Amino acid sequence: MTTRFCIAPAILTLLFVTPAAPQKESESPSAKIVALENRWNAAYKQRDVSTMNSLLASDFVITIEDGSTFSKTGYIAHCGDKNTQVGVSDFSDLKVRVHGNTAIVIGGYHEKGLTGGIPYEYHDRMTDVWILIDGRWQVVASHYSIPVKGASA
Repeated sequence: MTTRFCIAPAILTLLFVTPAAPQKESESPSAKIVALENRWNAAYKQRDVSTMNSLLASDFVITIEDGSTFSKTGYIAHCGDKNTQVGVSDFSDLKVRVHGNTAIVIGGYHEKGLTGGIPYEYHDRMTDVWILIDGRWQVVASHYSIPVKGASA
């Protein structure tokens, strides 16, 4: 009986002290990227600068509907404009292609809101480029454009 009581604590100690084997990541890279796109979109709507800062690479560049381009700091400042109220910000038909440490996302985007009290609405096509940097996916380039009516892909 005493041997049994000595072995039990030893086994319990091994269970709690032995490092767990690394877990396999169950989420595919494509699913991770879609989740990050949705996280970025939510941060954009809420003007969550901290989250946007963590998702955008330091050399991030975006081209928006009117052809304007912004760096990371310019984009974050643009998103923080309190004169713009985003009511709708939705993706559709997202497709992700992963090539090693690079992921390219294409899809549709719909945004509707007010800027300076004036309503606006965009129905865009978008392309985002994500790169795995130091173990984290970050977006390095983004392009939003309004499709020409009648044009096909």
